[in-house]
Amino acid sequence: MVNHFNEFANLCFERFGNRIKYWMTFNNPWSVAVEGYETGEHAPGLRLRGTGAYKVAHHIIKAHAKVWHTYDTQWRAKQKGMVGISLTGDWGEPVDITNQKDIEAAERYVQFYLGWFATPIFHGDYPQVMKDFIGRKSVQQGLGTSRLPSFSPQEKSYIKGTCDFLGVGHFTTRYITQKNHPSARSSSSYFTDRDLAELVDPRWPDPGSEWLYSVPWGFRRLLNFVKSQYGNPMIYVTENGVSEKMLCTELCDDWRIQYFKDYTNEMLKDPLTSHMEMVTEIVVPTVCTLSILLSAVFLMFLLRRRN
Repeated sequence: MVNHFNEFANLCFERFGNRIKYWMTFNNPWSVAVEGYETGEHAPGLRLRGTGAYKVAHHIIKAHAKVWHTYDTQWRAKQKGMVGISLTGDWGEPVDITNQKDIEAAERYVQFYLGWFATPIFHGDYPQVMKDFIGRKSVQQGLGTSRLPSFSPQEKSYIKGTCDFLGVGHFTTRYITQKNHPSARSSSSYFTDRDLAELVDPRWPDPGSEWLYSVPWGFRRLLNFVKSQYGNPMIYVTENGVSEKMLCTELCDDWRIQYFKDYTNEMLKDPLTSHMEMVTEIVVPTVCTLSILLSAVFLMFLLRRRN
């Protein structure tokens, strides 16, 4: 499949490369792997729990890298284009930010989601937490090797750095807490391998879809995660949006407009903006309170002198 996909991509470069300068090898490979080969809700509808998604993702990553190298060696000098990939990822926030297990579970949630594909492409290998958790559970299930495939040293070197830009698809956020799942082979799956539970805040705006809550601040935290983890790559937001909450006979997009406004504002913030927010939210109220107290003390002093 890696070679077949590379042949297809090479034909696209040959026929369209004089006009197309930005290429994405795959869009949302997480959905292809998990929903196509783990849950079976998408084509080809296979339920190979605990193995299928990992094998598919492994070949997707290798196919992406081969296509990038094909473009880099055969077409880049002539066509002056770029090749990237579009990865989807929700943000995971610890339920209890003082609980180390929740903090680690939230980090694990993001690594099993976006990091599953991004870390090999930027750093050459799967996230260590994925290798540790899946490897340990595989041993507990009596398997001789991990259910997560491994890259050879040559493959790691070949895959690392095969991304001129990163497409990011993001829609929502989950609160994450630690939850141990049994390691029995019969119950193994991508979801139980993570040892966590996903929660939502009932105060979040009601979604149009049952899974899609509006949590704008999670978008910014995911972007900061990408920046810090992968060397501040060029990012294109390739997916974002929300479903309507009700059936409409005419335009009624207020909910969608607010969603886009809130998420765009989070994306546009810079460190200065964040600093000014802190000043507005913390420093200004404190200064006002102190001013009121000082004014009261001064007023009491004047009244005593007058008496």
